Amino acid sequence: MAKKSNDAARKQTRVEESKIAMSYRLSPAKIARAQRILGTATATATIEEALDLVVFRRELTEGLDQAHGLKIVAAFPDAAPALRSKRRR
Repeated sequence: MAKKSNDAARKQTRVEESKIAMSYRLSPAKIARAQRILGTATATATIEEALDLVVFRRELTEGLDQAHGLKIVAAFPDAAPALRSKRRR
């Protein structure tokens, strides 16, 4: 069975948002490196994908913090508050 390409999966799940033209001074080397890592076709797609990853990382860490606070998850109650306070710094 052939695998679907990542690009095809992204296009199916991505919700199109309204866009505006913006201008930034960015390092071409960083954009090129990120483009290779993310496998995107354009600089714009690279920046959008990178921003999506930043937002996802925040959502993930907030969700983990919320889940970590549940009493049934806190196997080591003395360590849990210390771990949460370290992450927030």
